[in-house]
Amino acid sequence: MTTPPLGDIATEWQRSQPDVVVFRPLGDRPDTDNEHFLVFEAPGGDELLAMWTQSSVEGHGDNHIAFSRSADGINWAEPEVIAGSFPGRNERQASWGFPIVADTGRIYCLYTKETPKVDLKQIGGVMGCVYSDDNGHTWQVGADNPVPKNQYDNPDPDIPPNWIVWQKPIRDGKGCWFSGYTQWTSHQVVPPPTNHWVDQDSRSGFVRFDNLHEGPDPADFKLTWLPDSGVGLAVPHRDHPNLAVAEEPAVVLLPDNRLFVVMRTMTGHIWYSVSDDDGATWREPETLLYKDGGEPVKNPMVSCPVYRLEDGRYLLIFYNNDGRLGEYDQFKADWGGVNQANFLRRPAYLSVGEFRPDAHQPIWFSDPQVLFDTAGIPIGPKATAEIATYPSLTEWRGERVLWYPDRKFYLLGKRLPDSYLAGFQVP
Repeated sequence: MTTPPLGDIATEWQRSQPDVVVFRPLGDRPDTDNEHFLVFEAPGGDELLAMWTQSSVEGHGDNHIAFSRSADGINWAEPEVIAGSFPGRNERQASWGFPIVADTGRIYCLYTKETPKVDLKQIGGVMGCVYSDDNGHTWQVGADNPVPKNQYDNPDPDIPPNWIVWQKPIRDGKGCWFSGYTQWTSHQVVPPPTNHWVDQDSRSGFVRFDNLHEGPDPADFKLTWLPDSGVGLAVPHRDHPNLAVAEEPAVVLLPDNRLFVVMRTMTGHIWYSVSDDDGATWREPETLLYKDGGEPVKNPMVSCPVYRLEDGRYLLIFYNNDGRLGEYDQFKADWGGVNQANFLRRPAYLSVGEFRPDAHQPIWFSDPQVLFDTAGIPIGPKATAEIATYPSLTEWRGERVLWYPDRKFYLLGKRLPDSYLAGFQVP
């Protein structure tokens, strides 16, 4: 098996018909991998701000956090680097940065900060922080915060856990910022059964930022790591049932103040859980269905974000294949030297969800429709054909926009107006 020919980076950005172009790599610096693209409203609401993880190529070892701004949501400033490994900065990697905006207007960028000793590169470290009190024009370095260890972490006390937060935190039922995170098990504890990156033991945990809405100094953060058991949600691997794979949790608040989470797994489907006690405990994870008694929602090993809209509906982004698409198969023993996931993360599909208070599964979803596709044409140093992996959503000045990486190379935006969503019927 060989990777298909690369597309023309000068023109491929047009393939998904974006409404907004935020960033196209220049290629004269380590900027040709762009992912975890999180756009959010600036304090005061007069700008949109964006932060994302940038590097020369994923896994190369030069991850840094890029930051940009826009006064109109269309024209975006040249990005600047605010943390991490970049020419002229004497820092280790800063990866998977995510924003929290305090009620005071202080902006925090929190991220996986590489330490001198790590277990797994680019996902191991402490919680680093830079923060701004002037809408991101200048940034200060804050204190690091430890991530608690459990039995799945490297037994060396000097090696921190492997963890990633990938979405913008939400407000929970008590008004605190809340997020899911993935904890990858140390290979010293559970050796992977294959050399494929998808076959690693992992679980989905949660963190409540108890006082960040108050704008404290990072040294004074109060964090609650959940569930109370200290062990995250687990889903058995389809082919290796003693291996747990439950990753990239995406959390939304339900109208009754319960929390609802969806996770990527190695079963060929999205799985979900529900908490009715602010994340302290969770229901045993189950396969996500379109409705109670309905068909399971197919998804390969890729993030599947769910967003709550201002009008109370939900959007689910996923890929509607079970890990097998054409010649590509994430479960096969021999990948033939090609990262199968790069060609399973397309097309991107959208379903609209609605709350069903009396149902077992509290959100039911419409039949999916194709949102974006790359026609399987790879680009960039990663040579990937994926699209809309690790996106974000804003509703600002009357416009709803999905902000998405295209092949982890371009950063783009697509409007999702009510007229478009009207074509989705929820059972």
